[in-house]
Amino acid sequence: MDELTDAVGIARAVRAGRLTAGAAVAAALDRIDALAPELNAFTLVRHEAARREAAALDRLLNAVGPEAAGPLAGVPVAVKEEYDVAGEVTTLGGRGNSSAARADCAVVRRLRRAGAILVGRTNMPEFGQFPVGESAFHGDCLNPWDNERSPGGSSAGSAVAVATGAVPIALGADGGGSLRIPASACGVLGLKPTRGRVSSAPLSEHWFGLAGFGAITRTARDMAAVMDVISGNEAVDRWRLDSPERRFSDAVTARPRRLRILLATNPVMPGARTTPPVARAMRDFTAALRRAGHDVRQARVAWPVPTMPFLTLYFAGMRAEAQQVEHPDRLEPRTGTSVRLGSLIPQPVVRAALRHAERVRDGVEAAFGRADLLLLPTLLDLPGGAHDLHGRSWLSAMLASTPAVSNTAIFNVSGHPALSVPAGVSHGLPVGAQLVARTGREDLLLAVAAQLHTH
Repeated sequence: MDELTDAVGIARAVRAGRLTAGAAVAAALDRIDALAPELNAFTLVRHEAARREAAALDRLLNAVGPEAAGPLAGVPVAVKEEYDVAGEVTTLGGRGNSSAARADCAVVRRLRRAGAILVGRTNMPEFGQFPVGESAFHGDCLNPWDNERSPGGSSAGSAVAVATGAVPIALGADGGGSLRIPASACGVLGLKPTRGRVSSAPLSEHWFGLAGFGAITRTARDMAAVMDVISGNEAVDRWRLDSPERRFSDAVTARPRRLRILLATNPVMPGARTTPPVARAMRDFTAALRRAGHDVRQARVAWPVPTMPFLTLYFAGMRAEAQQVEHPDRLEPRTGTSVRLGSLIPQPVVRAALRHAERVRDGVEAAFGRADLLLLPTLLDLPGGAHDLHGRSWLSAMLASTPAVSNTAIFNVSGHPALSVPAGVSHGLPVGAQLVARTGREDLLLAVAAQLHTH
């Protein structure tokens, strides 16, 4: 892979003095400017700020030497519109905020300390409430494989930015599949880390633990590199996780042991069906896993039912998010409906939903049996239309969104790490396979993804 598009390659070249951060960032800005404008992946491109920050890094390296370079030195990175960046408005995809953030959020601070350069902010629907790229405020984001199709969501712009090669790493968030769904729709990697792996600071939590920060990349080694940087907790975090036993970057370079992988023959949602194009891609992906030496066995899984805790925490979380914006009166009508529903949920019901979520976690753990990983499609069908939610009522939009999250939302409830990886292409559109690991074992997910990339 070209040094100017691969994050690990860029950082190595910058540390070795073969490439300047300024040149890496300039190349990324050129790629962003060359993007088809109708794709609408970026809401803000930091032309001047990114060049200025890259120049400052180059001056530091010239003065101090390569020991001053962090693991993401000079790497251009984009962040979703829900990340606080000092001096910029965190729009959350809508009009609820109008003042610039006073400080970087914890993840952005970690990225900067690692030498990454933020080149832009990416598109999302307001509050990330739907699994699409449609935004009434920023305009719709489109799928680069077919601009009549949705890129998935809600981390739509981040997936498009990575899929088009504009940046090697884009940060997003996942509250029901919002990293994995667009990764599947755009043919890239999307990792929802274990709950508590990545800090939500300055917030103590997001959607009562349903949602968490994560990344989208094209390669497993880039995903490992960014996860090594952004993992960790802050004092404010409600959800916490011990540090991994090994660096994620070590996991993707080591030869993975033979893993037992359980391929679920049934979707999570009762009555749901995997469409033939997705089923064919999954068969090919399963064959690739077997060729790589893994023991893949099929079985029907007794999935726990996540619907009630998910809906309770989702709507209560939407209300909590509305209380954090400056102008709740400016929220979109459909957002307002969700917020009003959330306001009807008393705290004892939220606490009961959290206890129910623990039972879902236990049920998912039981589903593994003797397996190391679970495998199922990320999406049951190919990406839908780019504007499918336009003009729909709140109820119609919610119902239309349900199939997209039917295989993903359960792992937001249970907190397990889940990775969408490219499984193939059907009818000119990518299909994603979802690998799920036990709590805290993102290293296994990344090791398998890296192994498949080399085959």
